[in-house]
Formats: sequence, structure tokens, C-alpha cells
Amino acid sequence: MIKIDHIALWTKDIERMRRFYVEYFQFVSSEKYVNAKRGFTSYFLSSGEGARIELMHIDAIPVPACRTDEIGLAHFAVSVGSREAVNRLTEQLRRDGYTILGEPRTTGDGCYESAIADPEGNRVEITE
Repeated sequence: MIKIDHIALWTKDIERMRRFYVEYFQFVSSEKYVNAKRGFTSYFLSSGEGARIELMHIDAIPVPACRTDEIGLAHFAVSVGSREAVNRLTEQLRRDGYTILGEPRTTGDGCYESAIADPEGNRVEITE
């Protein structure tokens, strides 16, 4: 069986990003991995369903030569279990000052979702 094991995000502020995903999405954080020689740190954040996000920071963040606004990671989605939970979390994030990129709605393919920007601007869809 093939499955995606995790997604990885380069971060500017790894501690802020870890707190965001733990607080709002109830991910469980691993202990911080530190490679002092490379100036690299990371956390794995896990959900109860097996989805994982790896947050990575290095003193000099590499920028892929092919990265533009038209290619690369468009978004990732986190399921919160119900339409009510989508609405509740979207409003909590709004109150806490995060950018709402898409209001809760039913999409053309029948999914109920909203979209927000995490602390570093990554698009996260919140789905039922």
C-alpha cells in the first residue's frame, strides 16, 4: 500500500509554527530534533489518524530554484470532523487575528471547507 507519510514545511519561526498546529489542530509534537553542525532543527507533528507534518528550520533556508507562485505546494487540508467544527475553528482563528483566505462553504465537488493562512502564509484548508 502506498500512502503519503508526511509533508514538510521550511519555517522561519519553528516554535511559533509548532504552537499554531498544536493549539488549533491538536497535533502532537515530537521532541525537537537538533543537528547543531548543520544549524538544522525539526519537529514532527502527528494527528491521531496518522497524518504528519514536519516543521523544519535551518539557519540559511534554501529556496528551490524552481519555486514561483505558479508551482509547488498549493495547500494541504486538515479534517476536523464536522461542518460545525469547520465553522467554529474558522471563527476562532479569525478572532485570534489569522487571515481567512476562504470562508466556510460547500465546494463544487461537495466538500465543506474554509481556508486560512498559517503564521507563515501557507494555505491550510479546514475540511469536515
